[in-house]
Amino acid sequence: MGAGRGRPAGYRGKLHEKARARELRAQAWTMPEIAEHLGVSKSSVSLWTRDVPFDPTARRSARTDRRPRGSDHPLRRRKLERIEQLRCEAVDRIGTLDDLALLHAGLGLYAGDGSKTQSSVRFANSDPRMVALFCRWLRRFFEVDEDRLRVTLYLHAGLDLVAAEAHWAEVTGVPVSQFGKPYRAAPDASIRHNKHVHGCAHVAYHSADTHRQGLALMDALLTAPHEPSGAETASGPPARAGGPIEALRGPGSNRRQLD
Repeated sequence: MGAGRGRPAGYRGKLHEKARARELRAQAWTMPEIAEHLGVSKSSVSLWTRDVPFDPTARRSARTDRRPRGSDHPLRRRKLERIEQLRCEAVDRIGTLDDLALLHAGLGLYAGDGSKTQSSVRFANSDPRMVALFCRWLRRFFEVDEDRLRVTLYLHAGLDLVAAEAHWAEVTGVPVSQFGKPYRAAPDASIRHNKHVHGCAHVAYHSADTHRQGLALMDALLTAPHEPSGAETASGPPARAGGPIEALRGPGSNRRQLD
């Protein structure tokens, strides 16, 4: 055969690709991935790497080494951009809560996460924003004797109790002197790895009358008819059940529309 033609020249021309394919296979790349990366056929990759040990456990680290990680990954960047876009839209859509909106929001929190035990109004959560909103709602719409407010912390053993108490005292506006004995849970690594550094706060207000008022308002909210935005008149077609946001609106509400 003449120089530059036939199998010998062609085979020598793939030596680099063959060596690289064997390296990648040893790093736990799949054959289709190697073929696409090198621009060769899968059958060639199979022929070159058939005797290379393949360790699936090394696949994760090998794939991570050759791909963008964390915030550099295009998919993650798009995800974060979309989240920020939705957050800005939500801020514009919700705006500033007036009293009726705050009343409904607080009732929603109490209905979902509040305890309905007799003679007390209770709410527990690890999100300081929710706890702060509940306390704001409680003080705004009920006559609250501040000395009767109590907070109990649920905090994993090993976390800073003093820092947690200072944190939740600021969130709730309840002095540490009115905090009950904390519950220190033993962390179980088999259940979860991420721990709330400040734990979970349980806010309680002991008042039978406030408890009754809260239940009455909650019942009124959950049974209130729904008047869709732009409804013609009360004598028009029956209102259809709305989504989660619409369900919080009472009849005849003059609150700023969310749409």
